[in-house]
Amino acid sequence: MFFRLLADVTAGVHFLFVAYVVVGGFIAWRWPRTIWLHLAAFGWGFSTVLIGIDCPLTDLENWSRRQAGEAGLPPSGFIDHYITGVIYPESALELVRALVAVVVVISWIGLWLRTSRRRHGAAST
Repeated sequence: MFFRLLADVTAGVHFLFVAYVVVGGFIAWRWPRTIWLHLAAFGWGFSTVLIGIDCPLTDLENWSRRQAGEAGLPPSGFIDHYITGVIYPESALELVRALVAVVVVISWIGLWLRTSRRRHGAAST
């Protein structure tokens, strides 16, 4: 029971992490100092997708599921198991990746515009 719960909690944390990778730049609009955390999360998230670096959350979920007597995630990983083919069709994978990258870049540009306006507004008064 404990390991099943640990696996489910890990999957939930993993979903939150993926969501933060997508929208963390917008959170930084409210709390600009969090941009450093978002940059780290983005770098890690994209390196797991593009380079194939192992994610410790996937490893923890797999270990927990096996300890609970269940099968782990497929070798393709968390995103392919829970998101691709569930939230969007597999055929749209590259489009979704591109859209996520665009959303992140827009959030960064927006943050830059907001912080530069504050600096220039404060400097001119």
